[in-house]
Amino acid sequence: MKDFFYAIEDLFVNVLFAPFDALRALELENWWSANFISWIFIIIGLVAFTYWMLELKKYNANGEEDKSITSHSYL
Repeated sequence: MKDFFYAIEDLFVNVLFAPFDALRALELENWWSANFISWIFIIIGLVAFTYWMLELKKYNANGEEDKSITSHSYL
């Protein structure tokens, strides 16, 4: 049973965490390239946020939403 847990440890430490070890070593050389994936996600988030705000502006300009005070029964 002990060998089973050592196999799980070996899998995680030597195989699955290898990309993180590579990023840690790369960060010492160049911070920007080590965080390249983070920058990609930030750019995707900003594009999605901009698209969503433009869509909300479009629906607001069309006046499609019922903004009356009694639009919901609990108000």
